[in-house]
Amino acid sequence: MLLDATLEILAEEGWGGLSLERVAERAGTSRVTLWRQGVTRDKLVDALLERLTADYQESLWPILTAAGSGRERLDQALHALCAVANRHLQLLLASDTAFHQAQARAETQPSFLGPLVRLLHDGAADGSLGAPADYEARANVLFNTVCWSFVHLRGRHGWSAQRASALVIDLVLNGVE
Repeated sequence: MLLDATLEILAEEGWGGLSLERVAERAGTSRVTLWRQGVTRDKLVDALLERLTADYQESLWPILTAAGSGRERLDQALHALCAVANRHLQLLLASDTAFHQAQARAETQPSFLGPLVRLLHDGAADGSLGAPADYEARANVLFNTVCWSFVHLRGRHGWSAQRASALVIDLVLNGVE
């Protein structure tokens, strides 16, 4: 209930409008009650990041273990990344800074790049992708280009999830000819 209230406020007012008082009011409780329970704005955002991280890992695991070439599975993984970003759009639209701050506070650092690094290695091994000089850097560029372009096109331009993911992933995987 608190996390849903937090997302609603982020959607309506953005990061600057997120306060415990507003979350408490939306959730039907008092700010004092939240304070007594040790709830802070950072803890709410951290919990939203944990939810996003679990969703990402659960979405990519079947792709990592599936049959198919590295390139085919990378394509599937990038579509899954967009689907996860779409499910957590309000959090991601709120603030890139807030996302990175929450990530830095996490006890266990979530690995958003690991699955992409693995698929890049698989693609290089099976010949469906070229071998980059730096797999981690390539995965970082892939993740950020796809995720943040998708978020921007969905949230700021109102594109459909299907259109945004299809066009961004096509550009990333096929380039401009």
